Amino acid sequence: MTKTLRTLSRPTALLFSLLCAITALVLAAPARAEIQLNVNRGDVQPLPVAVPAFGGGQVGADIAEVIGANLQRSGLFRPLDPASFVEKNLTAAVQPRFADWKTINAQGLVNGQVTVEGGKLRVDFRLWDVFAEQQLLGLQFTSSPENWRRVAHKISDAVYERLTGEKGYFDTRVVFVAESGGRGKTIKRLAIMDQDGANPSYLTTGDSIVMTPRFSSNSQEITYMSLRPDSSTIYLFNLETARRESLGTFQGMVFAPRFSPDGGKVAFSVERGGNSDIFVMNLSSRTSTRLTSDPAIDTSASFSPDGSKIVFNSDRGGSPQLYMMGADGSGQRRISGGGGRYTTPVWSPTGEFIAFTKQTGGEFHIGVMRPDGSDERLLTTSYLDEGPTWAPNGRVLMFSRETPGGPPKLWSVDVTGRILQPMPYPGAGSDPAWSPLLN
Repeated sequence: MTKTLRTLSRPTALLFSLLCAITALVLAAPARAEIQLNVNRGDVQPLPVAVPAFGGGQVGADIAEVIGANLQRSGLFRPLDPASFVEKNLTAAVQPRFADWKTINAQGLVNGQVTVEGGKLRVDFRLWDVFAEQQLLGLQFTSSPENWRRVAHKISDAVYERLTGEKGYFDTRVVFVAESGGRGKTIKRLAIMDQDGANPSYLTTGDSIVMTPRFSSNSQEITYMSLRPDSSTIYLFNLETARRESLGTFQGMVFAPRFSPDGGKVAFSVERGGNSDIFVMNLSSRTSTRLTSDPAIDTSASFSPDGSKIVFNSDRGGSPQLYMMGADGSGQRRISGGGGRYTTPVWSPTGEFIAFTKQTGGEFHIGVMRPDGSDERLLTTSYLDEGPTWAPNGRVLMFSRETPGGPPKLWSVDVTGRILQPMPYPGAGSDPAWSPLLN
C-alpha cells in the first residue's frame, strides 16, 4: 500500500514544505491487539511504552524524543526512562529481544531506523506488542530532511491510532494570538505553531489587535478579526500564498468569524447600536444572509460538523446562554440549562459534544455538553479559562488560562477532564484554534 501526500507550503516566513510518501511495510497484527487502550474510561492508566532512539544518528534520537513527548502529552501513554533499557542499539531490521523489554514492563515498543539517500530522509519504524511478542505495525516514511519533525508527528499518529482505535492529532498546527509587551502596552499578533509548540512564527506585524483566528477545513486558510481604534475587519488569510483579503465593508462592528465545515461560508456577528446579530457570507458570491434579529447580543456562531445547524451565544434571556438554530436561522431555541453565564460555544469535529466557556461566581470553566444540552460536564476551574478549541479527533481541547496578574497561557484538557496540562509554547497566548489533520 502506497500513499503520497500532496505538498504543503506555508508562507515563506514559515519555512515549511513537505512531499512525504508513506508505505505500509508490515501490518501483521491480529484482528484484535493484545494491548488496546479504552480511551473512554475516565480512570484509564497510561500505557508503559518504550521509545528508544532510532538508529541513524542525532536525527534518529530527535525523532524518538518527539514521539515520546507526543505520546506522553496525550496522557494515555507513559514513555519509560531510556536509562532503564536493557537492549541497546535496536534497529528496525531486527526483532527485539522481548525478554529484555518485559523486564522493565514495557507493554509497547516503538523502534526505528533513519537513513538519508539522495537528499531524502527515510524513516522505517515498528510498533511491537512486547508481551504478545508480535509486531502490530510497520511503516516507512520518506521526506526531505528538514521535515523530520513532521515525520515524527505522523509516526505518533500511527501509534496512537493503532493502540487506541481513534485518529491521532499530532500532525496538526495551532493558530493563536501571541501577546507581548505587558499590560497597557500589549501587542497582539497572529501566530502559528505545530501542536507541540515547535516552529512558532508570526503572520501579522502587531499594528492592529487581532482576535478569534479560526481554521478552514482545508488547513490552509484562516479567518480572523482585526481591530483598530475606529474600525474592525474580518480577514481571510491563505497560509500557502500569504495572501490576505477582507470579507468586505459592513455598517457596524464585525467580529467572531468562523468557517462552515465545507469552507464555503463564514459566519460572523455585526454590532450596530448595542445590538449584534449573526450573519453568514457565501465566499463564492460574497452575499450575506442575516440569521438572527433578536434585540440582544447574538454571537459566537459555530456550525455542526454536517453544516446543518449552528450553536451560538445570546443574552436574549437576560444572561449569556447557548442557543441552537438551523443553518438558515430557523428553529432558534435555548440548550444550556445550568446556572451561570455561557459563552464561546464550539462544536466538536465528531458532533458528539459542544464545548463552551462558563462563568459561575468568580470562577471560569471549560465545559462540554451534548448538542441537546444534556450531560453537561465542567472540565476545568480557574481564575480565567476561556476560548476552547477542539483537536481534530474530538478527544482534546485547547484553551487559554490566566492567573491573577499573569499573562494568558495555552493549556489543554481531554474530554474526561483528567488530563489537564499547560501547552509547551512558552510565551503568552490566547484564542487558540486547532487545525484539521494535515494532508
